[in-house]
Amino acid sequence: MIVIIGSINMDLVLRVPRMPHPGETLSGGQFRTIPGGKGANQAVAAARLSADSVKVAMIACLGDDAFGAELRAALRSDGIDDSHVSTVSGMASGVASILVDAAGQNSIVLAAGANEALGPAHIDAARNLIEQARIIVLQLETPLATIRHAIRLAHELGKTVVLNPAPAPAQVLPADLLAQVEYLIPNEIEAAMLAGLPEASLDNDAAIDAAIAKLRANGSANVLVTLGSKGVYAALSSGSEHFAAQPVKAIDTTAAGDTFIGGFVAALAEGRSEADAIAFGQRAAALSVARIGAQTSIPYRRELEA
Repeated sequence: MIVIIGSINMDLVLRVPRMPHPGETLSGGQFRTIPGGKGANQAVAAARLSADSVKVAMIACLGDDAFGAELRAALRSDGIDDSHVSTVSGMASGVASILVDAAGQNSIVLAAGANEALGPAHIDAARNLIEQARIIVLQLETPLATIRHAIRLAHELGKTVVLNPAPAPAQVLPADLLAQVEYLIPNEIEAAMLAGLPEASLDNDAAIDAAIAKLRANGSANVLVTLGSKGVYAALSSGSEHFAAQPVKAIDTTAAGDTFIGGFVAALAEGRSEADAIAFGQRAAALSVARIGAQTSIPYRRELEA
């Protein structure tokens, strides 16, 4: 089993010809509401890309609003166990306002809503679920105290812990937290910030190596830096390798990183090698960027097998 602990949002997606300047009113194109949130995206990706023998569950919070009901229904439609997805009375569900430009690049503003209510008590209540899991996946769209508590419990239970440190943290994560994470999967901006380096500094393999060296000094064992169209730079206990990306015309990059992570953990849960799992996640992400939206872009296993 794969258990994802994290956020669920409704994405409010607007296509724009370009990103607006401060104070500018810009006419946009198509508008859609699409289920999203990094936690839910990764859960959906893992569910769609896993073998039938691998089950996926979520630990999360939703608001008691119409979005909450729609988001829960979306999880269930993908066969995700939502028994530990709590509805919080009096709170709105999380939302993300997403602008997507003509080049497929996005700009996102989050309102956490009920995601902020996910607490250590929710993790403790789901202990039996965590005990059944092989892999636990987390992100940073829920309270850090809850993330720390969940990682500590999963580590104590001998689970494989995967942390996607996104959104980019405002401060360096504690070494004791990173030491309990088996796979740290940031993008280049997140890797730079975690390593205390300028955001735009990871523009070559040598710079990425330097950032990874700092992350490993802080306790990270295996670091996979996702580089968008430049692929994935993986620093594993077995050695380092740059996995080139498949060439593809991007329409919308929303949830590409989440799709990669979902594919990666789905393959690991089957017992595939790290290299095979990375390649599997990359193929899934390559398909996703050719489609619009978060969960609407995530492919199914049968598409990759075809």
